[in-house]
Amino acid sequence: MLDQLAQLLLHHKHSLSSVESCTGGGLAAYCTELPGSSAWFLGSVVTYSNAMKVQLGVDPRLLSEHGAVSEPVVSAMAQLGLQCCGSDWCIAISGIAGPDGGSPEKPVGTVWLAWAQGDRTWTEHQLFIGSRHAIRQQAIDRAIDKLILLLNK
Repeated sequence: MLDQLAQLLLHHKHSLSSVESCTGGGLAAYCTELPGSSAWFLGSVVTYSNAMKVQLGVDPRLLSEHGAVSEPVVSAMAQLGLQCCGSDWCIAISGIAGPDGGSPEKPVGTVWLAWAQGDRTWTEHQLFIGSRHAIRQQAIDRAIDKLILLLNK
């Protein structure tokens, strides 16, 4: 899966960055496990706290009105990641990996993902199940799978 992503990004001469909350840099770590990934992976910003999201440039009103785990916030994270890192693509992930922190409206396993390129942003809501580690890994896997689909269009 990662090899396929790397080949597609190199074929299109595109670069990738990430802005991560619940995955805590896990997507960046996974991408950089592949030798030669510096040819297509530029970097990552871990915005684990709301304060870091605001530092990145997320409007505090989005956080107060929608919460950190929401479509508007993850969209902003992805667009701001493009600007911050200067990449062609940015993946943003925000969610509740657990075991605590869930609510009836946003249970543990709730994850919002965004993929941004230029002025376009694609978003997706997922409800993953399993342990904290499993939820984080499922979010990383989905982030990569969806970018492969977008690059193949």
